Amino acid sequence: MLKEYNKKIVLEDGSEYYGYAFGANKECVTEIVFNTSMVGYQEIVSDPTYSNQTVVMTYTLIGNYGITDEDFESKTLTIGGLVVREYNDFPSNFRYTKTLAELMEENGIPGIYGIDTRKLARYIRDNGNCKCFITDAATPIEKALEILKNTELSNETVAEVSCKKRWYSRTPNPKFNVVAVDCGIKLGIVRTLNSCGCNVTVVPWNTPIDEVINMKPDGIFISDGPGDPGDAAPVIELIRELRGKYPIFGEGLGHQLISLAYGAKIYKLKFGHRGSNHPIKELETGLVAVETQNHSFAVDADSVTGTGLEITHINILDNSVEGVRCVKDNVYSVQYYPGNEKGPQNSDSFFDKFINIMKEGKANA
Repeated sequence: MLKEYNKKIVLEDGSEYYGYAFGANKECVTEIVFNTSMVGYQEIVSDPTYSNQTVVMTYTLIGNYGITDEDFESKTLTIGGLVVREYNDFPSNFRYTKTLAELMEENGIPGIYGIDTRKLARYIRDNGNCKCFITDAATPIEKALEILKNTELSNETVAEVSCKKRWYSRTPNPKFNVVAVDCGIKLGIVRTLNSCGCNVTVVPWNTPIDEVINMKPDGIFISDGPGDPGDAAPVIELIRELRGKYPIFGEGLGHQLISLAYGAKIYKLKFGHRGSNHPIKELETGLVAVETQNHSFAVDADSVTGTGLEITHINILDNSVEGVRCVKDNVYSVQYYPGNEKGPQNSDSFFDKFINIMKEGKANA
C-alpha cells in the first residue's frame, strides 16, 4: 500500500507535483531548475551558484553514497531546495559521515522525492525556468498561487553568498599571489589554485579597487556565482579598472562579468545549462571536451564584436559563447567549470595559461 503524499511543488501555472518530504521541514519559494549530472549531488547542494534555486535532479537515484566532509564546495549552503525521483537514506560509502537528508535538515534545505522528475524536467525545458513553491501536500492551490504571485525572488544573491571579509588559503612554497573575487566561489577552485603553487586571498565581491591593488597580486580570479551578472556592478567596475594591469581570469559568472566590462551584452537562457555533459569546442584547435557548468545567462555572440574580446569557445549544443579572451590585456574567461577537482580534468590548461602568464609577468617585472 502506497503511503500518502505529504509534500508538493506548485508552479506558477498552477501545476502540482506530489511527493514525500526529506531534509528540512519548511516551505519556500525559489526559482526551479534542472541538473543532468549523474553524480555530484553534494557538490551541487553546496555550490553557491544554486543560491535560492530548487534543483531537480534528472538522474533517478540520489543519496546513495552519502555526504563526505572533504567534498564540500562552500562553507555555507544556500541552495533553495532539492527534488529527486528516488532518495536513498542508507548510503554505501566508507567515507560518508552523514546522509544527504541529515545535511539538508541541518542547513534548512527542504527536499521532496517520489516526483516524476522526467515530466518536471521536460516542463522546465519546454516552458523555461519559473518560480516554484515547496509546501505541504494539503496546502490549497489558491493559497499556494497567491504566495507565488506575491513573493519576489532576491536580486542580491551575489551579495548574499559572497564572503563578508577576506580569508586566506595558503600553500607550501608558493610561487604566486592570487586575489580571488568571491561572487560565490567554489572551494574546489581555491584548492586547484593552491595545487598550482598559488597563495589565494579571497575577497568580498565589493572590495574597493585600491585594496586589491595594495595586496600586490600576481593575478586576479573572478569567480562563478548566482543570479544576474548585471546586479554585480562593483565587480564589473573592478575589471574595467584593472584589465591590462594584472592577468585576469574569470569562470562562470566571472566570464559574464568580464564580457560586460568590455561592453558585450548578456541574455537569459530559457532553461539554462546545468550538468556535466556539455560539449565545448575550442575554436583555435577544434578540440571538443565535455564540461560541467551551471548558469542561467549567456554572452551574446554578436555583441562581442568590436569590444576588444574574441570568442575562444562555444557550446556545440546551441552555439552559445563558452569562452572569451583579450590577449593584449591578458584577460581570459570560460563559462564552464575549469579543471574543477570534483569533475572531469579536461580543462587544466585554463589554469596552466593563468600560471604561465603570471610567470611571464614576474620575469618581466
